[in-house]
Amino acid sequence: MATNRITFDDLPSNVLAAVEERIGPVLKSETVSQGFNSEIAARVFTDSGSCFVKGLRADHKRVWTQRREAEVNPYLHGIAPALLWQIEEAGWVLLGFENLKGHHADYTADSPDLPKVADLLRRLGEVPCPEIELRRAEQRLQAYAAKPSDLDYFAGRSLLHTDLNDHNVIVDDSAYLVDWAWATSGAAWLDAGYWVVWLMAAGRHEPESAEQWAREIPAWRVAPADGIAAFARATANVWEEIAGHDTDEWTARMLNASRRWASFRQRA
Repeated sequence: MATNRITFDDLPSNVLAAVEERIGPVLKSETVSQGFNSEIAARVFTDSGSCFVKGLRADHKRVWTQRREAEVNPYLHGIAPALLWQIEEAGWVLLGFENLKGHHADYTADSPDLPKVADLLRRLGEVPCPEIELRRAEQRLQAYAAKPSDLDYFAGRSLLHTDLNDHNVIVDDSAYLVDWAWATSGAAWLDAGYWVVWLMAAGRHEPESAEQWAREIPAWRVAPADGIAAFARATANVWEEIAGHDTDEWTARMLNASRRWASFRQRA
């Protein structure tokens, strides 16, 4: 469910002052509309440059996601924008990140962004899973697996992003993953699987062409076929729950893509 968004200037004056102690006087700010996990998401500009600020109230039920992003960021050099500072002030938790200059990834079938995203996932696969508290893929998917034994396929010690939404991938000369709120440990091939569904939904790929891109990721090429089928079924069940009885257009696309992929994998 989306978190209500407020503007940067709506923050309490002492919180704004704490930010300016870090970056200098703010000349302007631009609210970012995409994303669901933050109450504040804005590009903030000063004489010396810019940064991306995101945050939640300290009593928000998902404030742990802010702290998770801060914990995982030092391990993501070249994969995610660098965390420049963090503030806990007057009931707010804010993170200040490097402001990337690129565009949101284009997942359409002939997009020049796709090789860069595949390279990003290959590089992520080379990052050792840090010794910090992370959710585990088999736990997150426990309620959605068709049978308990399917969960064994999802377990592992690889660092995963798990939300390959095209708005979470910024592309310039290279590609970067933002919004690490749901960083997870699990089987190395799972992020490629998440990407398959997003390619089908956002880029209107068929299952075969989406999986062709997944095969660019080494971990996917050695993933067990039964495990992929189990993950496809579980993913469809996740989106069935998210969609509920009255779904919007965006969620409907994800539900349709996940159903199509699960059906394709059942036949494969």
